[in-house]
Amino acid sequence: MAVALVLVAGVAGALTAASSFGSSYDFPEATPKAQCGPGARPETSYQGRVPARDYTTGRAAKGYRCNTREIAHHGTSGGFKVHRYTDRKGNTCAFYDSTLVFPRDVLANAASGTGVVVLDMTDPARPRQTATLTTPAMESPHETLLLNRRRGLLAGVLGTAATYPGVLDIYDVRTDCRHPRLLSTTPSGLLGHESGWSPDGRTFWSSSTVASLVAVDVTNPRLPTPVFSQLGVQYHGMRLSADGRELYAANIGSPGPTGVTGGGLRILDVSEVQDHEPDPQVGVLSDLTWRERSIPQVAEPFSRDGRDYLLEVDEFTDLFSFSGLTDPVSSPVGAARIIDVEDPRHPRVVSDIRLEAHQPDRRAGQTGDPGASFPAQGYAAHYCSLPRRKAPNLVGCSMILSGLRVFDIRDVRHPREVAYFNRPLMPGKKVTLPNAEGAYAMSAPAWDVGRRSIWYSDANTGFYVVRLTNGVGRLLD
Repeated sequence: MAVALVLVAGVAGALTAASSFGSSYDFPEATPKAQCGPGARPETSYQGRVPARDYTTGRAAKGYRCNTREIAHHGTSGGFKVHRYTDRKGNTCAFYDSTLVFPRDVLANAASGTGVVVLDMTDPARPRQTATLTTPAMESPHETLLLNRRRGLLAGVLGTAATYPGVLDIYDVRTDCRHPRLLSTTPSGLLGHESGWSPDGRTFWSSSTVASLVAVDVTNPRLPTPVFSQLGVQYHGMRLSADGRELYAANIGSPGPTGVTGGGLRILDVSEVQDHEPDPQVGVLSDLTWRERSIPQVAEPFSRDGRDYLLEVDEFTDLFSFSGLTDPVSSPVGAARIIDVEDPRHPRVVSDIRLEAHQPDRRAGQTGDPGASFPAQGYAAHYCSLPRRKAPNLVGCSMILSGLRVFDIRDVRHPREVAYFNRPLMPGKKVTLPNAEGAYAMSAPAWDVGRRSIWYSDANTGFYVVRLTNGVGRLLD
C-alpha cells in the first residue's frame, strides 16, 4: 500500500533533488518557536518533532499544546479541507471531507461512512452531525472541496492522488447549511485533483495535476458550463486575486529525464474568463521558483499595508525526482513562505515559515519516529489558511506529524510561531488503516474569529475545535 501511494503521489508531483543544492546552499532558518504560557503541554524535543521515545513512554498519548486548548472533537478521520459557514438563517456549520485517498480509507471508515461530513456548530463545544454528502464528488473530493461564501455554494470534483474523472458537484448551503441541497452533478470538471473559486462565485476551476486545467462557468449552478480548458499543464491548488483577474497556480512543474522540474508559483492572466468573454484566452504573467521547494500545494492571497501577498505552502518533500525517491531523508521540505505579488509580473519571496523538524540537519535523526518513514506523511507541511484576506495577523498550518501550527505574520518579513496543537495517534489504535500512527494533519483549517478558535481535521483522529489562549486569540481581533 505504501509503495502504491508513493507511485501515485509521484504522478501528482515531483521536483529537483536535495543533492542539487550543493554544500554551500544557505537553507532558510526555522521560524522562531512559540513561547508557551500557562496550561501548556509542550513538545519534548525540538520544534515540531514527536520522538519515538514519547510513544514508548506514553507521553505522546497525552498530546501537545502551546497557547491552545481543545474545545471539541468529532469523528475518527479527516481529509484535506475544513470549512465554516453561517447561512442566511443564522445557522453555523462545519464541512469537512472524511477521507484522504479513496478507496484506501473505505475499510477504516466502514462504521462512520465516507463522504463530506456536515456539522451543526451552533454550540462549537458540541458538534452535531446533521448530514453526510455522498454524491460522486463528495465521496472522493480529494483536495477540491471549496466553499464560496459570497454565493453560499459548496463544490467539489471527483478526485484522487493522481486524478479521477472530474464530476463536479455543487450544493446550496445558503438556505440551510445543516442540510445542503444538491444543485447539480455534471462531468464539467474534466479531471479532478485540486480546485479554485473566483471570489464572485461565478467560475469554478479544476485541475488534475497530471495534465489539465478547466474553468467552469457556474453563474447558473444548476447548469455548469466549461468555458476554458488547457492540457499539458501540471497545476495543483489555485486561488485568485480579489478581482478574479489573476490566478495564482501552484505549478508542480514539467516532467523530464530527472523527474518533474521547474515548479513553483505561476501567475496567470484570467481576465477574459472573469469577464465571461467568448473563447477566453489565458496568458502567463510570471513564474517564480525557490530552491528549497518540494511540491507546491497552494498559495492563499492576502494584503497588508496596501500590498498584495501570497501565503504559499509546499506539501511533503521532494520524493519523486530520481534522487529524491532513492534518498527521501535528504530531500528538501519546502514548508511555507510569504511571496510579494504587488507586481504580478515580478513576484518575490520575502520570508519563510518552517519548523526545526523540517530542517535538513534534523531529518536523518527522525527515521525511527512513528509516521516519519512514510513518504506521504512525515514531518512536512500540507495546507495553510488565513482568517481573512485583508491584513490577517495569523496563519494556521496543518503540518502533518507536527499537527496544527499557528504563526504571527504581522511582520511579513519575520514570521514567528505563537501556538500549536497536536494529538498523535498511538500505534496499534487504528489497525484498519495503513500508516495509522502519529498525527496526520492534512487539512486547510477554518477560523471561528469571534470565539478565537480554529477548526481542523486529522486523518487519523478526526475533527477538532481548538481555542487560542494566553492572548494569542486577541490577534484575531
